[in-house]
Amino acid sequence: MVQNNTAGNPGKGEAGRRGTDVRSDLFVSLEIRDKGGIDLQLTSRVDLYYGEVIRAQVRSVLERLEVRNARVEIEDTGALPFTIAARVEAAVRRAGAGSRKDARPERTAPVVPPSPKDRLRRSRLYLPGNEPKFMLNAGLHGPDGIILDLEDSVHPAEKDTARLLVRNALRCIDFGCSERMVRINPLPLGAEDLEAIVPEGPDLILIPKVESANQVRDVDRRVTDLLRIAGETRPVWLMPILESALGIENAFEIARASERIAALTLGLEDYTADLGVVKTVEGTESLYARTRVVVAAKAAALQAIDSVFGDVGDMEGLALWAARSRQLGFEGMGCVHPRQIEVIHTAYAPSKEEIEKALRIEAAFREAEAKGLAVVSLGSKMIDAPVVLRARKIVERARAMGLVPADPGAEGEKGR
Repeated sequence: MVQNNTAGNPGKGEAGRRGTDVRSDLFVSLEIRDKGGIDLQLTSRVDLYYGEVIRAQVRSVLERLEVRNARVEIEDTGALPFTIAARVEAAVRRAGAGSRKDARPERTAPVVPPSPKDRLRRSRLYLPGNEPKFMLNAGLHGPDGIILDLEDSVHPAEKDTARLLVRNALRCIDFGCSERMVRINPLPLGAEDLEAIVPEGPDLILIPKVESANQVRDVDRRVTDLLRIAGETRPVWLMPILESALGIENAFEIARASERIAALTLGLEDYTADLGVVKTVEGTESLYARTRVVVAAKAAALQAIDSVFGDVGDMEGLALWAARSRQLGFEGMGCVHPRQIEVIHTAYAPSKEEIEKALRIEAAFREAEAKGLAVVSLGSKMIDAPVVLRARKIVERARAMGLVPADPGAEGEKGR
């Protein structure tokens, strides 16, 4: 159950979630007082084992936020320290206290290499930004990217609490080899998201509901300024999401708006709503938009990433959608459930036959080059530069997926 701050009640703040179906979270009710120190009441499923640790952390967070007198009631359902810190800080801020300091926890997530601009992005798993239980083991499912979502999956009244939770998650959770992505809200609300998130070094920011290049440039400028202030040098990539007829029509202009853009994608739920049509499994109503995104992305030397397939129970439909998506030129798509990841990875992988043929073409052309020939035949077909280019892309992608051995002459495999 979502808990909101009590409107018109200064000095009091609530944050977090409570209920019998809630896990890995906690509910905080805080009332600022004039005196009396910290009166802390804790109810926890793990009080016997971790009660004193939780109490010590809550007091530490309050001290860092310069809250010295307050009554605090906490109902804990197994929250980890990064969640405890975020919920207590949110309650303090909703109570109108906390000065200008924050209580972000010590960084415990491993330092990972910067994300290459052209890394594999076959799958990107959406996680609601206000649900810590989904974040904890997300990396174990093996998606290429994990999206901590601050936009559509977060209730408007909980944007502030989700922002703190995602900030802390970036500092504390090991997402494995998955690219760490955050979908912000559209500006101006998204500016608050960026201020909290960018200093934590996410790999990629998704910008929703983009309809013009200026929207991307605004985000780019803010990201650049925040990185400079934080003294952070690792790259932060951008992925605009086109979700309207106007956005689709401006696709190429948007794709060229910033050097930070690594990929272009679209949101079909909003797009079909904008058109006033029903989204179907066949995708006939969105074929123009998806093709336009692919062409714009490729023309700008970017990756084209497809939308999500919303029916988590229809694996056959997902496989068919993803296969058609790859045929259109997309290099990956979004997913809303871990069970979709393996199906998506299989669909976007070159087949054994494709790989074998591409390797034969590549070898034949190398032999022809060594002889000073520009064209060579393979069986009954002539092989020229465009055919070789396509074959090389297939081989490169197969190598990045670990489907063929790395090229000894290459500088290194793509991806992380």
